[in-house]
Amino acid sequence: MPTAEDDAQPAAARANDYDSFAEAYSALSETSLLNAYTERPAMLSLAGDVTGRRILDAGCGSGPLFDALRDRGALVTGLDSSAEMVELARRRLGADAALHVADLADSLPFADGVFDDVLASLVLHYLEDWGPTLTEIRRVLRPGGRLIASVQHPFVDYAIQDPRPDYHATTNYTQEWTDLVGQNARMSFWRRPLHAMTDAFTAAGFRLAVISEPKPDPAARELYPDDFHGLSATMCFLFFVLEVPPATGSAE
Repeated sequence: MPTAEDDAQPAAARANDYDSFAEAYSALSETSLLNAYTERPAMLSLAGDVTGRRILDAGCGSGPLFDALRDRGALVTGLDSSAEMVELARRRLGADAALHVADLADSLPFADGVFDDVLASLVLHYLEDWGPTLTEIRRVLRPGGRLIASVQHPFVDYAIQDPRPDYHATTNYTQEWTDLVGQNARMSFWRRPLHAMTDAFTAAGFRLAVISEPKPDPAARELYPDDFHGLSATMCFLFFVLEVPPATGSAE
């Protein structure tokens, strides 16, 4: 989320400014070991059979997850705070795709209970306060609906910070993605302990159904022989499936 300090910097140097490197990041995520062969397959696996389900892809980027869900028969709506990413998604998905430019830190532009699932792929860790966002996600889900979310693993984020922060605190840190996207890109993340995550979910009215730490897709073994084993033997992402309790008297 931009700060006053970010506003004083050139656009290319602002934290989390996906607009400035949208095309480079989109190309990277199409084939990378982390995105294409670890995070995205895990999200789709946790979603299961999505035929006919109304799904909000919250933080859709340039649309690869939206595309995969739509191919599996879901009725998908996409939302991202980056106008450039949404434009790339529209080129990929077609002019009739339901796409919105909106920030997850704000109120969502949807009526109550209109989605069966919300998929939040690697976006919550950009937010300092999950409370308002989870409340909004809970609002737009129907009774019995699901939030499927992935974040950077809090233990990994804890280990890479120097000096090490208080594990139990919610702390901010930055990374330079210049080598990844070929230009100056500064990313700002909020790391919090696992119990703070689960507390935030339950406070927003969700029931925790699954916590998952998936390994890379075996199909990546031959594509990324130098990195596959290392990623398979360590922590990377953390996934949650959260359920909205069914309405009183429901058979669900």
